[in-house]
Amino acid sequence: MKKIIALLLVVVLSVGMLAGCGKSNSGNNSGTTKNDGAGTTNNGTDDSKEVNLVLYLWGGEGVANKDILAKLNEKLKASINTTIEVKYIDWGDIATKYPLLWSSGEQFDMAYVSSTANVPYSTLVKQDALYDITDLIDKDAPALKTELADKWNNVKVDGKIYAVPNNYSEYTAYGFVSRKDLMDKYKVPTIGSIADMEKYMDAAVADGKVPLNGSVNLANDLYRMLIATTGGWLNAPGIPSSELYLAADKSDTSKIFAPAFTDEFEAFAVKMNEWAKKGYWSKDILSSSQDDKDNFYNDLSAAYISHQPDWTGNYGNQVLKLPGVETEFYSFPEANGKIVKATGVGAATGISKNSKYPDRCLKVIEKLMTDKECYNLFQYGIEGREYEVKDGKITQPASYDATKDGGGFAAWAFRTDALNIPQATEDPRRYTLNEAWSKVAIDDPFIGFNFDTAKVNTELSAIANVDAQLGIQILLGKTSQDPKAAVADYRKQLKAAGIDNVLKELNDQWAAYNASK
Repeated sequence: MKKIIALLLVVVLSVGMLAGCGKSNSGNNSGTTKNDGAGTTNNGTDDSKEVNLVLYLWGGEGVANKDILAKLNEKLKASINTTIEVKYIDWGDIATKYPLLWSSGEQFDMAYVSSTANVPYSTLVKQDALYDITDLIDKDAPALKTELADKWNNVKVDGKIYAVPNNYSEYTAYGFVSRKDLMDKYKVPTIGSIADMEKYMDAAVADGKVPLNGSVNLANDLYRMLIATTGGWLNAPGIPSSELYLAADKSDTSKIFAPAFTDEFEAFAVKMNEWAKKGYWSKDILSSSQDDKDNFYNDLSAAYISHQPDWTGNYGNQVLKLPGVETEFYSFPEANGKIVKATGVGAATGISKNSKYPDRCLKVIEKLMTDKECYNLFQYGIEGREYEVKDGKITQPASYDATKDGGGFAAWAFRTDALNIPQATEDPRRYTLNEAWSKVAIDDPFIGFNFDTAKVNTELSAIANVDAQLGIQILLGKTSQDPKAAVADYRKQLKAAGIDNVLKELNDQWAAYNASK
């Protein structure tokens, strides 16, 4: 998802990481392997042969990455006689190169996987692209087994484990980000509803500001707003979350449906048409290349829509570009009791079926997730160069020079709460909100369920095309038709594309899954 990626890139590249993974772990990692000097580790496996593993991550290579990786490899070699080579799939190439990575037969060992990736985790499993690590965990990652004790079920497919999930608490609830100074100016004391948003945006238009001055990507965020603010609707599997996805009601999750065929969607289409006419976004939004968030921090927009970690993660950007400005966040799902726990395969590491060393892969993943020195290196960089810790927070040293010291890895699949250090560039409300939401968050009802799309891939492709054209235009109020007529046309096109076949196959699999539990 564009904003999840943008957030993590900002966090990774704006700070650095720490030196050295030791031979022994600190914290809750007493079971990690340690070389005894004779080529055998304390779990009885043979590490006498030096091995180099290839790890694929999203993003580009920072100028300091090779230096960081060299220090990391020194420690990995000393402890488990293994080194890693990181290869990158640049942000702009993910849509094409990530699927190709898995279909080309290329020899590599590990890669980032996710239920929302361009090739979803469950699809990779069905394609036999990932190694079944179920029986390796006890032997090769005993500390990781304990660390992720309550997470393994989240990544099981047909009772087997094919990926190592992260262990980082995060609630990716979407919401409306506004400026406190403008709220005061417009006499809008609080924003806690769509009506409040409209008051704020009406005042912004009158003040000569474009409220949601973004690109075509805004359509997906508006759709997320629809799902999150409508009754008991929850995100459901079946269609990727980067498109106009499916939903279920939290009061009865036995039936997954297409929101496009509801009265609520039609009413929303009418409202979005009104918003477009009011000037809530620019008339050329379909051809604009700058997102609403970028325009917001460049003082070219009064608001933007994103998820909580993206908002709090941009605190440093806010301080730099909008000095003295405070922001507010209206969480869409909170009022309806729909904060969902961030579980499942949001960010994980999969081992390629073609890897010759799945056991070593697990050992490396364990080191990167349970060894404090390894973790700090991989997440933050070299201490004193990319980062330093002040008042318990990661910050840049005074000597930091982005042209020489900039770098870092898109390593969010390896993050853990136990070793995470807050960033000075994060809004502290991230942690207060996470704490509050942890007490009221609901479980994702679809955890453990993986939709096999093999029978409906043609239909899903056709639906994606319809969504990318008419669906997006409806959400941005940019159709040549009356919005109700456009919705009727949209529904006809979805039917022709095969939405009914997708819903039937999906609900049949969902029913069978529930019956088997």
